[in-house]
Amino acid sequence: MEERHWNSLPEMFFAQAERFGARPFLFHKQDGIYVGTTWKEAADRSLRLAAGLSRLGVGPGDRIVLVSENRPEWLIADMAIMSLGAITVPAYTTNTVDDHRHVLTDSAAKGVLVSTERLAGNVVAAIRQAPSVEFIASMEKLGIMDLSSKVQGMTIDTLETDERTETVREGLARLKRDDLACIIYTSGTGGTPKGVMLHHGAILHNCSGALDALDQLGIGDDRFLSFLPLSHSYEHMAGQFFPIAAGAQIYYAESVETLISNLAEVQPTIMTAVPRLYETMHQRITRGVAKQGGVKELLFHMALNLGIKRYMTGGRLSMTERLLDALVDKLVRDKVRGRFGGQLKALVSGGAPLNPDIGLFFTALGLRILQGYGQTESAPVISVNRPNSPRIETVGPPIINTEVRIAEDGEILCRGELVMKGYWNNDEATAEAIRDGWLHTGDIGVIDPDGHLRITDRKKDIIVNSGGDNVAPQRVEGIISVEPEIAQAMVYGDKRPHLVALLVPDQAWLEEWCRGNGKNADMSKLGNDPELHAALAQVIDRVNSSLSSIEKVRRFMVAEEPFSIENEEMTPTMKVRRHKVRARYGNALEALYR
Repeated sequence: MEERHWNSLPEMFFAQAERFGARPFLFHKQDGIYVGTTWKEAADRSLRLAAGLSRLGVGPGDRIVLVSENRPEWLIADMAIMSLGAITVPAYTTNTVDDHRHVLTDSAAKGVLVSTERLAGNVVAAIRQAPSVEFIASMEKLGIMDLSSKVQGMTIDTLETDERTETVREGLARLKRDDLACIIYTSGTGGTPKGVMLHHGAILHNCSGALDALDQLGIGDDRFLSFLPLSHSYEHMAGQFFPIAAGAQIYYAESVETLISNLAEVQPTIMTAVPRLYETMHQRITRGVAKQGGVKELLFHMALNLGIKRYMTGGRLSMTERLLDALVDKLVRDKVRGRFGGQLKALVSGGAPLNPDIGLFFTALGLRILQGYGQTESAPVISVNRPNSPRIETVGPPIINTEVRIAEDGEILCRGELVMKGYWNNDEATAEAIRDGWLHTGDIGVIDPDGHLRITDRKKDIIVNSGGDNVAPQRVEGIISVEPEIAQAMVYGDKRPHLVALLVPDQAWLEEWCRGNGKNADMSKLGNDPELHAALAQVIDRVNSSLSSIEKVRRFMVAEEPFSIENEEMTPTMKVRRHKVRARYGNALEALYR
């Protein structure tokens, strides 16, 4: 599709709104059905909200924290803030009071936009410890809030005004690509979150890169289903700004729990997700097939095996295999595609490494899955596979106008307009991350002869055992988690003679196993159960047979509960917070060596 040069994200948005006008743009659930907001309606609301914020004194450089579920008002508020030259500071809806306090005080936020009364509770408690905050505006009417006398409270509806909208429009021309657009706080997999400063040009660079990379799909009249948190840089770009650049429609999922039904309703054409979703779908599909058994299970495995062979051989199947492949495509693959809405051009995976076996599974079942790579500090996309030549075991070649090289120690470095301005209020961390214009990603990888980037592990997460061998924990964890009995795993063993593991059994498998053994499926009481340990030991033996000697897991323990956002052992984008898990289970893991 035609690509245009824009100087800022609001300029892109308002130009597209002018272009598409009355065409439906944003969709949300209302009384059980999806209701649309047009491009013009979204743009008009953004202007009126920007005018209202301006009346409160919000101007260039001011930081405004945005706390909301994915909904049309998220995008409208984001655009309103940036239209004034102010800086959006997205915050996770799962933040605790302390998390919000850190974001509010570290960014010295002037105001907060929050969606619901449920989310406002923690925000208001944090505001009492954040002297810079002057106002809080809500998307829905709130009850009485215990605010200090200096903090104004209001709803966005009452804040919106038609006055000053022309002044806001005129101010758009003064925005530059190098101006700060947002400060996105990292999700804290290794400690205190840092504020990543992203300028308009970094995100626009990503939009151009995504348009170019996916051009072979025929980008244009597309439907996106947004369900990952918009406060995360991956969804912020891929689920909001990329659809704007493409002139696409955005549907907001009701929740992760309703994702399957929302997929059927929306029938998205492009879907971005993290590997955890694909792992969950893989387990559901394989478990369902095993329960059906008989001819259906036979046909499913035929479709899977023929699809794998077709991928591995570049499409070289015998005449008989081609006939069987066409048959199972109708009988099996159409049903799998239907679970994702039936209209997908591509699934895009990012945010964490995708196990190649999971990627191959969906590819073999007729779903194009494109793995990409990046991080918040690169706005976030650095590379992505191309639709016509995907390499599942890689994260594809770099996006356009992006330089990537491998340092002597194996670290991946990148350079280009996509690189952040730095970390907010943290010159030391900035100097460590960006040297001579090169972003030091902290990831280890190699570049194939054909230019595809392959990630091997996180530099800081690499386990160095007592023999001096380097072990990539994410690779081992990915292999363990593919097993149907295991939902999650974390391996441990830095400066130790071998690896040990913390396992979270798959809930459905655990319940079935407990029924068969007359036990209660309560993980907190099963950790020392010798029969469960024996059953899981068979799984680990199976996994170890495919691992090198230094990767083998010698001992393991069962977690008291799954890693989750609620217990702070996972980030909102479903990555394990290793430091949190180690803090909870470190002594028990160390005891496995005695």
